[in-house]
Amino acid sequence: MTRNYKVIDADGHVLEPPDMWLDYMESKYHDRAPRIVINKHGKETFQIKPGKILPMPEGSSGIGAAGAYGARESKKAYPKKYTDARKGGFDPHARIPDMDAEGIDAAFLYPTLGLFVACIEDDAELAAADCRAYNRWLADYCKAYPDRLFGAAMLPMVSVDASIAEMRFAATQLGMRSGFIRPNPYGPRTLHDPSLYPLWEAAQDLGFAIAIHGAADSGMQSLGEERFRGFATRHCAVHTFEMMAAAMSFIMCGICDRFPRLRVGFLEAGGGWITGWLDRMDRHFDDVGFNDTRLTTRPSEIFHRQCFISFEPTETSLKLLAEHIGTDHILWATDYPHPDGFIDAPGMIRKMGLRPDILDMIMAEGAKKFYGLH
Repeated sequence: MTRNYKVIDADGHVLEPPDMWLDYMESKYHDRAPRIVINKHGKETFQIKPGKILPMPEGSSGIGAAGAYGARESKKAYPKKYTDARKGGFDPHARIPDMDAEGIDAAFLYPTLGLFVACIEDDAELAAADCRAYNRWLADYCKAYPDRLFGAAMLPMVSVDASIAEMRFAATQLGMRSGFIRPNPYGPRTLHDPSLYPLWEAAQDLGFAIAIHGAADSGMQSLGEERFRGFATRHCAVHTFEMMAAAMSFIMCGICDRFPRLRVGFLEAGGGWITGWLDRMDRHFDDVGFNDTRLTTRPSEIFHRQCFISFEPTETSLKLLAEHIGTDHILWATDYPHPDGFIDAPGMIRKMGLRPDILDMIMAEGAKKFYGLH
């Protein structure tokens, strides 16, 4: 029986068990596998690979904070240990009651620690092994509830060939519908670098959605990271600036124009900015003296043809912008179980006062269209 999806979380997260990479990677990689370590301040942090450790400043509560769902509203203290974090992040059987409590029919899942593993830029073999292990574990996490939990594959972007191979594996062997990449440049290579064209072509041919998902303090090049130091300012700026740059890469730098059946989603950075950004891109397309893009299609038309944007349930601009953006191109997210996640995100959206027909579209139709959930 086909489930009738009416409420879909387009961007939830899992919490990878501490030994997951050791359990799922080939033994020859075990000495280089990602793992939790204790830093000089006595706090748990994450070793992405030997010699590369996630920064964890003095005073931080450690990576246990990653599962402090409710901390955004000061309803939850930060766990002292990572394994004490929200149980639904580790265990699908604990997650489903949390989804049921908020009336969520399905969730599409992204990593937590894996967001930083995804930034390996100098070891293609290790990056591919890390991604394969994570994707296999995520598929096992989801298979307990195959009509409700859907994983987004991690792609080893340091190698185009490895990324295509992992995409094909995820789509054909694991049944995944989408993969995620970071918005940041991978080493010297931007997302619109022509060397990545074979990856976008493969995704288009497979009908495999590409989700752009950011993370802060990863060691990757990040717009604004050098200018702001407080958590609030860095979180506010870096996520959005990098996502705006990624949107320009796909829309104005020719990726979507070249691959018109590729589906692209911009996640984790809010959505209200996209309208003004598209207006500005259109202006530089329409003004003949400025337009050196070689695009064949107006940027806003490209967006409405194949792009999607995720709003946070606190964004009051959604009520004003929904019809302009296109209600079937809008996603929303709980960000469960992260500390900046939104408890009862569906209820928060319903309280915005959207027209019933628009509300119904936003709650599920955008996600079904982006992820190919038919």
